[in-house]
Amino acid sequence: MAALTQDRLDELDAFLIELNSAAARVILPLFRGAHGLENKLGPAGFDPVTEADKGAERAIRQLISERYPEHGVIGEEYGEDRPDAEFVWVLDPVDGTRAFIAGLPLWCTLIGLRFQGKPVLGSIGQSFLGELYIGHAGASRLMSRGESRPLKVRPCPKLTDAIIATTDPEACFKGAELGAWTQVRAAARLARLGCDAYAYAMVAAGTMDLVLEAGLKSWDIDAAIPVVEGAGGLVTDWRGEPVGAYGGQVAIAGDRACLDEALVALRRSAN
Repeated sequence: MAALTQDRLDELDAFLIELNSAAARVILPLFRGAHGLENKLGPAGFDPVTEADKGAERAIRQLISERYPEHGVIGEEYGEDRPDAEFVWVLDPVDGTRAFIAGLPLWCTLIGLRFQGKPVLGSIGQSFLGELYIGHAGASRLMSRGESRPLKVRPCPKLTDAIIATTDPEACFKGAELGAWTQVRAAARLARLGCDAYAYAMVAAGTMDLVLEAGLKSWDIDAAIPVVEGAGGLVTDWRGEPVGAYGGQVAIAGDRACLDEALVALRRSAN
């Protein structure tokens, strides 16, 4: 198998920035405006999607098809196209649609790139705040307002000192998962809810220590893995193993010792 050279990685990194700019041009005019809300589930429940979600993914896919027609794409809104290709882009154009429709700037554009099946490059973009968290195994950085600075997780060896997060424990955790979250939350110093993937960026930036989620899809987490790992953090399942190709139960941590403490509770409900 061919290796991914640094020159090629730099080229794809620059393209990733272009993709985020294209998504932002679609999303920002619709934020806190007429975003065209639809409910995917109809009477069965509430799973919102907006024209920002759909339009941004269309824009990203169009650029990929023009620049790299041999690449595959997996996206939340428009499904799979050549998912077994050597390079596959994994897209969630607006992660946190509920925050988006509520006017809260906690939604993110997630764009990840797999090479030979493994996440190697990713970005967490919050274009309303002018922030782009981008990374690969070698390094991660925050690009904001014309400047770039390295990202680095912070040391937090004790769970009792940790700031932790999840999106919505009652909606995301089922059965014993909720009990595991409750146990970890009781031990932690502070917990924040409803941050979606923005919390992953905060782990990479060194302002939060641990994020727990369950029921994730590949487009919810693929983009974040290179960003967090490039900043010195860890992304595992609830057994402490690498996250599989389809998401599931995920722990994002800045410090191995803190993660290991949390895993004592998480492993009891790991699947």
